Amino acid sequence: MKISVIIPVLNEEENVSAAICSVLSEPGVEVIISDGGSSDSTVQIAEGFSRVRIVRTSKPSRGLQMDEGALSAKGDVFLFLHADTVLPPNWSEAIKKCLNDKAAIAGAFTFSIASPGISFRLIEFFSSLRCCLFTLPFGDQAIFVGKEAFFNSGGFMGLPLMEDVNIIGRLKTLGKVCILKEIVSASPRRWLKKGRARNTFKNWFVFALYLAGVSPDRLYRYYYCSR
Repeated sequence: MKISVIIPVLNEEENVSAAICSVLSEPGVEVIISDGGSSDSTVQIAEGFSRVRIVRTSKPSRGLQMDEGALSAKGDVFLFLHADTVLPPNWSEAIKKCLNDKAAIAGAFTFSIASPGISFRLIEFFSSLRCCLFTLPFGDQAIFVGKEAFFNSGGFMGLPLMEDVNIIGRLKTLGKVCILKEIVSASPRRWLKKGRARNTFKNWFVFALYLAGVSPDRLYRYYYCSR
């Protein structure tokens, strides 16, 4: 079982190295950086790793970037990793163990934030509760999926936002989605930059709007233009 790790990036020079290093802790893994038009040194940093391949897209859109990365990937399993997130040790074995269950077609890791503080623990708690009640991991939990299931589901459909929720909903109609006990560690930068309460409220508000039928394109404009 060969794993391809696809990392969508846009001006991630401060984070991409740690993400790549966490991937390369495991041998025999393909790493694809899917760049949406970075103007900093993100691509140059990635090119410094011998086992990393660069894919460039026509515009910045996380769903599009991950779809393009998947189209060029050679693995049997795709892992989609945010550039500000690092994988745990032995992450590939955890994925293989999960997918050895014939009913399982996809999964994600348990979420954590790399910073102390009760507010971050509460965010982690509600992430775990969401996964426990609804089996609904978000993209910052490093979603992985078998190649066949990915393409049968339609992939991320080029969506600029809520692409993670959208694909999980479609994957759950095809087979079992697992939540691993192994933990990924995400940067606290979003919460530190915009405020813990404000960022959390905005995330859940966007999620609610999506469930109410607002298009991902409109949500993208709201999310990124109202910062």
